[in-house]
Amino acid sequence: MNGEKLIFCNRCLYSNYHPLGIILDDEGVCSGCRIHEEKDSLDWDYRLRLLEKIIEDYRLKASDNYDCIVPVTGAQDSYFTMHVVKNILNLNPLMVSYNKYFNTPLGIRNLANLRLKFDSDLLIQNINPNSVLRITRTALRELGSLYWPILAGQSVFPVQIAVKKKIPLIIWGAHQGIEQVGMFSHESEVEMTRRYRKDHDLMGVEADDLLSLFDSVKEEDIWQYRYPENDKLSEVGVRGIYLSNYIRWDPLKQHREMVETYSYEGAQFNRTFDTYDFTDCYNYMGLHDLLKLHKHGFSKVTDHACREIRHGRISRGAACELVKKYELNPPQNLDLFCDYLGVPEASLHYMIDFHRNSRFWQPDDLGGDANFAGMSLLRSNSIISDSDGLADKDRQELAAANYVKGTLERNQQRGYVTFGKGWP
Repeated sequence: MNGEKLIFCNRCLYSNYHPLGIILDDEGVCSGCRIHEEKDSLDWDYRLRLLEKIIEDYRLKASDNYDCIVPVTGAQDSYFTMHVVKNILNLNPLMVSYNKYFNTPLGIRNLANLRLKFDSDLLIQNINPNSVLRITRTALRELGSLYWPILAGQSVFPVQIAVKKKIPLIIWGAHQGIEQVGMFSHESEVEMTRRYRKDHDLMGVEADDLLSLFDSVKEEDIWQYRYPENDKLSEVGVRGIYLSNYIRWDPLKQHREMVETYSYEGAQFNRTFDTYDFTDCYNYMGLHDLLKLHKHGFSKVTDHACREIRHGRISRGAACELVKKYELNPPQNLDLFCDYLGVPEASLHYMIDFHRNSRFWQPDDLGGDANFAGMSLLRSNSIISDSDGLADKDRQELAAANYVKGTLERNQQRGYVTFGKGWP
């Protein structure tokens, strides 16, 4: 391990090397766990009334436009966000979605079902696939991210539409920085900003930076990823609020409700136990998650395990066991991405190995390959020994969570759905 000593939170599984930034207090508890404690102390009825007061200024009296914009995908918190917007706040939203081109049949089905169940209009952005491919290739090589264009598109398209259609209010679901690392208090009521998008979603790289970084990317490739100018935002009065500041956020509980009420569907993954997040993409829980492990020393199963610890559904020891079970599993669907890039799988592995972080990966003296040191370090800081397994209580909690057993294909042909109308 290089640099500052790796220290883990005494309550969850995050360390002081979290890429969003995390603070450990004198008791060894991280800022994410401390801010999570607010969920059990805040008056959420009062906070909902605050939200209702905010949206009253945006509720239209006439029917010639929409009250707000809601960014959606075929997964994550889209269903719950729409449930709140339509059925609790009684707003007329325009749903907007960025086409990532790595779509699963299940994700297309969930997106189509979302539109039908909530009886709302949906606008989808389809950027030139050749431009997306060029950006993906160079972002993977230079940034170690195949998701840069997706994160850029998902975070800017709603803002562009807000300006174009003069719909000032954008309603997002959860603020990742608050949920994971306690970047702000819920009571701070932070809103979506250009700076947060650049620093955290886009790894400090704006669309125009690509022109200087990557000589294969041209002006005609990147212009649709530009954030609107401040004068345009001010003219319309665009603001983006996060529901998680006003509603007690619990993704597992919310997903179970959406499955039961609106027929949302999930699928199993081999790199995490959660079956509800990111079912719309072949690559998020595959290669993208592996790159996260290479660069930051943890992957999505750690996010899911930390979430479950904080909500009191599993113990820290059980969370460690879950991470141990899933984190080093090989990513699925690499062949699809290799076909998309037009490279053999060996070349892909050669490329992504450049992005291993020496803080977490150590060379194998025998074979020359990099070995992951993060889990052994985590377990040495843990409350469990190597022989410990899931306790009966934790097995019961995981079983009670009703994780689904579907597939990304949903009985359709395996492969990226670049354009799709959905399956019932």
